[in-house]
Amino acid sequence: MPHILLLGTLDTKREEVRYLYGQLQQNSTHFSTPIQITLIDCGCRETKDDAITISHTDLITKFAAGKDQPRSPWTLPRGQAIEYLAGCVTQCVAEMLKTTPVHGIIGTGGSGGTSLISTVMRNAAPIGLPKFIVSTVASGNTGPVVGECDITLMYSVVDIAGSNRLLQDVMGNAAGAIFGMAMAYQRRLDQERLRKQDESDQQENRQVKSKKTRVGITMFGVTTPCVDRVRRHLEDNYSVEVYVFHATGHGGKAMERLVEEGHLDAVLDITTTEICDLVAGGEMSCAPTRLETGLQRGIPNIISVGATDMVNFGPMNMVPPRYRERKLFVHNPSVTLMRTSAVECRQVGDFIVDKVVRLARDPSMVEVWLPVGGVSSIATEGSVFADRDADAALADTLLSGLKDSQVRVVSDERDINNDGFAVDIANRLMEIVAKFSGQKAAE
Repeated sequence: MPHILLLGTLDTKREEVRYLYGQLQQNSTHFSTPIQITLIDCGCRETKDDAITISHTDLITKFAAGKDQPRSPWTLPRGQAIEYLAGCVTQCVAEMLKTTPVHGIIGTGGSGGTSLISTVMRNAAPIGLPKFIVSTVASGNTGPVVGECDITLMYSVVDIAGSNRLLQDVMGNAAGAIFGMAMAYQRRLDQERLRKQDESDQQENRQVKSKKTRVGITMFGVTTPCVDRVRRHLEDNYSVEVYVFHATGHGGKAMERLVEEGHLDAVLDITTTEICDLVAGGEMSCAPTRLETGLQRGIPNIISVGATDMVNFGPMNMVPPRYRERKLFVHNPSVTLMRTSAVECRQVGDFIVDKVVRLARDPSMVEVWLPVGGVSSIATEGSVFADRDADAALADTLLSGLKDSQVRVVSDERDINNDGFAVDIANRLMEIVAKFSGQKAAE
């Protein structure tokens, strides 16, 4: 039967969480589908309720991260209490996922509850497992809540305080959503289990097992022609499954998380623009750990410099005053692009060099490609962001910084969206994949 985890702070949201619990039970009855509900009380104070599976006391006594931790989180400042409880619940859910089938996680709360529940979902649950939050902050800046994960948010419209018909409708919809998501997820797991069993049975009669190489590629609007051509070429000519990530800050993080979880076999990091936002304070910044996961795992990894000609800001009136005199371009009403300077391009280059030199587990699996003719569709000769000096600063930094390393640097006169460049970089990745596979087979 589908197993759903329900997270809530019952000391402040008991009535609302219990309503959600009841809606899940009603769905089970209505659709004649038995479900298991594990209700975890994430509140700061102990709450008594027969529906609770894992109590506040259970969390504190079994999953606190050290003997010196407080036993009464309600005595802590609010922020510390949420952080402390999030750690307890994360540990609890992580351990449960190791031993118990779970098909969905749902929670509800205000800003504090949303912060706690989303932290648990990001840190304990794998990508692919349904995650759903009914939240009062779902229509605001949700980047910190969702991060790089597949969390679904539903705006509560009214505050999650008490009961009214509107909130009941929202909660009912949420219960229906996670119920359906959990059933679909369980069905996919069952199908995957049967497929693997079938493959295992067939393996006995085959010498070689066919497996698709899972390739992660980063993309931005201004590198879309390149990525689309790469994707088509790979899918038409190789046994691959392509995962494209929008390089908006969370895109790169999502790709690297999938590498860490073992869901990607190779990376074609065509669009590293998120580093520009990190350097210059843009709105689509990557984490300081960008590039590290793929390098440390030693998988085939080609890094290019797509869209490193730009830093992303919001509408024109939201561009920081210190940048108002720079070369700006309105990409759309919500996004204003700023051309990176030579100084910023050198900083981007230094960032890449540092990561590659320090962290590449197997330098022979890593290459850096430089499209000298233009790093984006608006950086080619005669385009709005054409700047030979800035592009040269980036290229020179990479060439000189990696000169004595074992990492191959390819300087190509074509622009990044050139059809031939796209085909060549795709083919080269698969050559490295073949070499990697040969090394693994030899081991």
